[in-house]
Amino acid sequence: MSVSLAVVLSLLITGAQVSTSDKQTIATFEKRVKEYVKLRNQVKEKLPTKVSKDSTPEQIHAYMTSFEDAVRAARAGAKRGELFVPEVATYIRNVLRDDFKGRDKVELRKTILQAETAGVAVRVNYPYPEQKEFTEMPPTLLLKLPQLPQELRYRFVGTNLLLVDRENNVIVDYMPNALP
Repeated sequence: MSVSLAVVLSLLITGAQVSTSDKQTIATFEKRVKEYVKLRNQVKEKLPTKVSKDSTPEQIHAYMTSFEDAVRAARAGAKRGELFVPEVATYIRNVLRDDFKGRDKVELRKTILQAETAGVAVRVNYPYPEQKEFTEMPPTLLLKLPQLPQELRYRFVGTNLLLVDRENNVIVDYMPNALP
């Protein structure tokens, strides 16, 4: 069992106590996240074209589309809950519930739910629409959640927590009813 340094530091900063089973849960999540990142990086390396500082917007768009399509093809059988397995989902819901207790719950929910995310199809292995707003995660909350590599980010759509690839906007996994 190996929990990342980032998780340990965030726990020290926030003063949170984590049980042995929670540490195992975080390690499971981090292992699954690393497996996804390894796959997406392998896919990216095999792309026939690369972007450079001299690439045109059209070339960049074509590259991003091919990257998205290649990742989606490599994960053709992906299903909800492959990264947010039940024990991870329970842990994250508990973190969110505890964080919402210490804040103005109504204000935080309003901030998250007022984002222009209406009409976003929340489906694994589909792109998050470029024209839709991303709800930023409060930094203090990010410190309490399992840390993500730079390739991924957490995002809310309604009460759902998404795991989204930063570069190609593919929804890697999501957790329904994450918000308390």
